[in-house]
Amino acid sequence: MKLFLANILLAFAWGAVSGSFSELNIAFGFVLGFLALMLIREQVGSAGYLTRVKRILALVLLFLKELALSAWKVAVLVASPKMDVKPGILALPLDVDRDGEITLLANLITLTPGTLSLDVSDDKKTLFIHAIDCSDPEGIRRDIKGGFERRIMEAFR
Repeated sequence: MKLFLANILLAFAWGAVSGSFSELNIAFGFVLGFLALMLIREQVGSAGYLTRVKRILALVLLFLKELALSAWKVAVLVASPKMDVKPGILALPLDVDRDGEITLLANLITLTPGTLSLDVSDDKKTLFIHAIDCSDPEGIRRDIKGGFERRIMEAFR
């Protein structure tokens, strides 16, 4: 957290030196500060900060990929003359246990076309999901656990 604040301070220092506090210039200063911290990561101990940023970026890229793939699958499914779907509700045992991680996982699932997070059990160990095509519930569980859940745990632990 300290290094993130240092990165923000470097961004505003860039704005002061360049004489412009526009959003674009501050964002550019943030990127410059990030690169500066990356260059001196051993001296300031920023390896964890940089690793976390990379892991969060990997999670975002995974979400965008899954969003595009599932949107395509749902579009093909809806456009086919014979809709051969088996909608259903499945229970996903959770490895994530923090409220923020569970919320993020549930939101990523809901934002992905074809799936919808319904509820979390009272003990926060199971997430209930509705899938438009639940013909392979084990495959859906495997995809979510190996994709979103694993990346969330890598990024935020």
